[in-house]
Amino acid sequence: MIPGLERFGPERLSELAARFGSLRVAVLGDFFLDKYYEVDPALAEPSLETGRTAHQVVGVRHSPGAAGTVVNNLAALGTGRLVAVGFTGDDGEGWELRQDLAALGVDRTHLHTDPARRTPLYLKPRDAGRPGLAGEHSRYDVKNRSATSPDLEAAILRSLRAVLPESDALIVMDQVEEEGRGAVTAAVVRALADLLPRFPRVVAWADSRRRIHAYRKMILKMNQFELAGVHDPEPGSEIPEGRIVAALAETEARAGAGVYATVGEHGVWVGGKRPVRVPAVLVPPPVDPTGAGDSFSAGAVLALASGASPVEAALVGNLVASITVRQLSTTGTARPEELPGALELWKEQNP
Repeated sequence: MIPGLERFGPERLSELAARFGSLRVAVLGDFFLDKYYEVDPALAEPSLETGRTAHQVVGVRHSPGAAGTVVNNLAALGTGRLVAVGFTGDDGEGWELRQDLAALGVDRTHLHTDPARRTPLYLKPRDAGRPGLAGEHSRYDVKNRSATSPDLEAAILRSLRAVLPESDALIVMDQVEEEGRGAVTAAVVRALADLLPRFPRVVAWADSRRRIHAYRKMILKMNQFELAGVHDPEPGSEIPEGRIVAALAETEARAGAGVYATVGEHGVWVGGKRPVRVPAVLVPPPVDPTGAGDSFSAGAVLALASGASPVEAALVGNLVASITVRQLSTTGTARPEELPGALELWKEQNP
């Protein structure tokens, strides 16, 4: 049995999940709009003007993406109060994103509108009726290519100072790879390192596409390659266990906080004096891993804020992710009532 999980059972899971509804969680980061075009290949026709194929869209759906994916999962898990901190543009995509967040009950007071920015967009055409990755076309991304303005940066910092005293947890989702183009600029990262020690009760959690090693005083969630500093890993490659354990200790010492390092189907490593690997729930195909890391973060943070140990939180995060990856052609979510079944499966796999 995994150290720290010897007595973890349905009762402990229920105890933690029962507290989710009382938690106040702020999510700072890059809020994208995930927009899906459902295309019917049978209706394709040549363009009269160019002769090229005119793909016919028979359905459109959208939902919050990137930082919004974490919010989707927090809402589905029954979080008591959710606050979005970041920005959108003053455009149609921003309107749709705000409507989607409103439907989830998210407080958008600190989601600033900047007419000079575009609302980031992941446009995902796909073949209708063909689930999973096989049905996906090439994706179209809309991002901001210029620097975030000092005024917008200052507004985000004011929002952080306002929401932290009222929060049980803060999740930072630094999605934009280009430095200084998103909501989480270098100045915001530095300000967080100064602010967070004033709020030791707040569970602070960071996930960053390219800059995770710049964060301080926050729990860091990363994958094995980010932990080891490997930016473009070969498909199918893995970091040796000894290197992971050593890098966990080095990263925790530098960050001044705990570290979670995901290792795909092998689960997640939890740092500390004696690092522990918590196995994933093995799920038979077909699966869609889109957003699995974000759903893990949502489950783990809610568990930590509810009083779970770091190892218990890793298991709850794994349970949530195992549910979302089974939902094809979408960034899935998990509900509290689905967790006991996932735990039962995990226990069968890890007797």
